[in-house]
Amino acid sequence: MTARLLSGPALNLGAEPYDAHRQRLGALPGKAERAGLIPAIEAAGLLGRGGAGFPVGRKWASVAGRSKGQAIVLANGAEGEPMSMKDRVLMATRPHLVLDGVELAADAVGAKKAVLYIGSEHAGARVAMEAALRERPRVVDTRIVTPPVSYAAGEESAAVRFVNKGDPRPVTVPPRPFEKGIDGKPTLVQNVESLANAALIARYGAAWFREAGRAETRGTALVTVSGVTTPGVLEVELGTTLADLAAWTGGTASVGSPVLLGGYFGSWVAGPDAWQMPLDPAALRARGLAFGCGVVGFMGDSACGVAATARIMDYMAGSSAAQCGPCVYGLRAVADATARVATFAAHPDDLRRLRGWTESLVGRGACRLPDGTVGLLRSALTVFETDWAAHTAQRRCQVRA
Repeated sequence: MTARLLSGPALNLGAEPYDAHRQRLGALPGKAERAGLIPAIEAAGLLGRGGAGFPVGRKWASVAGRSKGQAIVLANGAEGEPMSMKDRVLMATRPHLVLDGVELAADAVGAKKAVLYIGSEHAGARVAMEAALRERPRVVDTRIVTPPVSYAAGEESAAVRFVNKGDPRPVTVPPRPFEKGIDGKPTLVQNVESLANAALIARYGAAWFREAGRAETRGTALVTVSGVTTPGVLEVELGTTLADLAAWTGGTASVGSPVLLGGYFGSWVAGPDAWQMPLDPAALRARGLAFGCGVVGFMGDSACGVAATARIMDYMAGSSAAQCGPCVYGLRAVADATARVATFAAHPDDLRRLRGWTESLVGRGACRLPDGTVGLLRSALTVFETDWAAHTAQRRCQVRA
């Protein structure tokens, strides 16, 4: 285990003051030294920490090439994933590191304005960021916007749409935010953890960043761990294994027990081999999995995977942006069918229909919500295959029997 983003005072002490932050890390590099920041971020191999894992340097370069001094930076701290806490913890405890990243990003892409996009349910994070803005010189014209509680509101086009029109629904047609975003200007939408990492790379360089990491992808990442004795947010080297996390946090599930990786847009994984696989975006992608926003949920041996999946399906159906039939009707049908199976009231064809929906709903929505939802369902039907059969055919739960 290592710490970079979360180095400094204990997290339970709250927000690190500006003077303490400056004393610990020093001032940001001057204007002349910032000229090579985008190449440094590219050399570091920093991937976005919002879930998609897009290369940060490439994203900044795309906006910078279109900016003409008119770009806008949106620091995305919406964090609508129910199992994730990392962004709000980072903003609440290291607000100036995030704001350092905002200042550097604005300078790199030619932006004079920035938006801090903080989920309305994250009150502690918002208070810390507001206080931090008052503490430091205002280099960039920055305002805070608070979207409503919504899974989809953190998607970058939804964030831009909410800032522009008060409507937090994703947009699937061009132009994309980096082309035409807030106020019609090129907009860099970047997760707050990504921005904080950029602030450290600016100070210490790409080689320093790459010193951490146990596998192909370098650096550290914040992960939210649940289902353990000491749940919470940890900063770990990429490449750390599930077994390592369980050991550090007092995981009570036996080795090989199912783990929810990546949150509600992720996948269930199981088996002794899975516990030894590295939490590395490249390695996970090779297995058809995703690191996502760094959620790791250990499921105890007495927990029912069918019931857990049914709860997630119901949440995702309720999170629909109501823009298309596959989302509004398709996800509700999925949620209703999984609920019937979980409560031993399955219709004769529910299991067959669920398997069919994992294929037929992919790519049909106006956004990625249906894809992510049925992707998780597909993994559940595999990992808990015998449990689904027992719930359906025998009207009983093998785990809770």
